[in-house]
Amino acid sequence: MIPRRSVLAAGAAAAILSAAACSAPKDPSAQPAGGAPASGASGGVPTKPSSPVKLNILDVAGNLKLTQPMINNFKKEKTDFVSDITTETGGAPDLVGTLKPQVDTGNLKIDLVLTGTDGMSSGIVANLWTAVLKDYKTRVPNTANYLDKAVDSVKLGTDYGVLLVWTPSGPFIQYDPAKVANPPKTAQDVLTWAKANPNKMGYARPANSGVGRTWLQGLPYMLGDSDPQDPEKGWEKTWAFLKELGQYISSYPTGTGQAVTNMADGTWSMAPMTFGWDIEPRATGKTPPNLMTAALASTTYVSDSQFALVPRGLSPDKLSAVLALVNYMLDPAQNAAAYDNGYFYPGPAVKNASIDKAPQVSQDAIKKFNRDWYDKAIADTPVKTPLPAEKLVKAFDRWDREIGSGKTK
Repeated sequence: MIPRRSVLAAGAAAAILSAAACSAPKDPSAQPAGGAPASGASGGVPTKPSSPVKLNILDVAGNLKLTQPMINNFKKEKTDFVSDITTETGGAPDLVGTLKPQVDTGNLKIDLVLTGTDGMSSGIVANLWTAVLKDYKTRVPNTANYLDKAVDSVKLGTDYGVLLVWTPSGPFIQYDPAKVANPPKTAQDVLTWAKANPNKMGYARPANSGVGRTWLQGLPYMLGDSDPQDPEKGWEKTWAFLKELGQYISSYPTGTGQAVTNMADGTWSMAPMTFGWDIEPRATGKTPPNLMTAALASTTYVSDSQFALVPRGLSPDKLSAVLALVNYMLDPAQNAAAYDNGYFYPGPAVKNASIDKAPQVSQDAIKKFNRDWYDKAIADTPVKTPLPAEKLVKAFDRWDREIGSGKTK
């Protein structure tokens, strides 16, 4: 299965939201009981560590696929900052349970967290993060260089999350030209084709699929719903469309990987898609090169993004090294590594991180497997951030009850 993007886990997010207060902590930089010396905004964090430190990074978003080369370069070049950098992976729903005891006791084993909006939001509620963009913004000056279209995603991080990688994501349609003579131009065309070709079009359960949730959130814009930001009261056309479409879909896979397989082996002839999930599987041979894609009218893209978060209570030396690492990752020459094989296309979050700065293997993959219309569409199409966690959970729940019930496999 192809590695997943950071996906909001509906059940976990619901549990977090119901179990914790939904306001940001009053003192995010407060020293945890028994913890290491706190470093306030007024000083105490050296320009570089007094001696090189060892850092451990936790990735709960599949982010290392995009940022590992940046981390490796920092480790190689900045030997006066770090003696070693280790990494580990986990799931976003488990983040608070793993990190909170460390923060509360001051016994930190994790120095930096890479996550999507899911882990970031749950960590804000649990008071886990250092307010980097409030207290230490001058230490990460490359945050002034974000892409114009990524600015709304930057705001999702509030004072805590530093945006590392970004994609406008989608949605649009992927299809097999041998089976789809006239590719759809509108969402209504998709419905008409599905009705004429039952069980040959599908998508994965949104709560478990980045593509599925992008399709779900993109439809209210395409269909002209009254409030695309309100899935309960503003999605009348979207829910009606999905119910009608569902008559011609026999089952919904539980993840994007199976949806991609269904397109690869001919089970389906049409499916919603995002930039990364179209480019990367073709670049890595998971889907055949003959599949094509088509934009849909009135599209607004729903972006995806991933962030760096710093746990509260790091020693001044470690905080010094972590801030330097995060700023280094946002240097255009380093951030260009996020092109990867198109996994999060485009990937970079900052200006001037052009493809010519990416590793040669990435340049070759993008040159061969990028579509000729993607870059213009990214430049010309409006982009919105995803729904806030609590609204997205409600959208997932309604989809599970009214659309996917009895069909999710």
